[in-house]
Amino acid sequence: MTKYGPKAQEKIKKVMKEYKKGALTSGGSGKKVKSHKQAVAIGIAEARAAGAKVPKPKKSS
Repeated sequence: MTKYGPKAQEKIKKVMKEYKKGALTSGGSGKKVKSHKQAVAIGIAEARAAGAKVPKPKKSS
């Protein structure tokens, strides 16, 4: 069973391609993303905003 829906997987795939090219920038500051984890987080956030099936973010205790 996959964690993300097909729409979310496509969004994450697109963002990761941008990251590998070096063209992915963070939202507010516009700086280049250097972390793999941050790139995945951006992809998940964009997918969630587009209404894709993505699990809820974990709550910090």
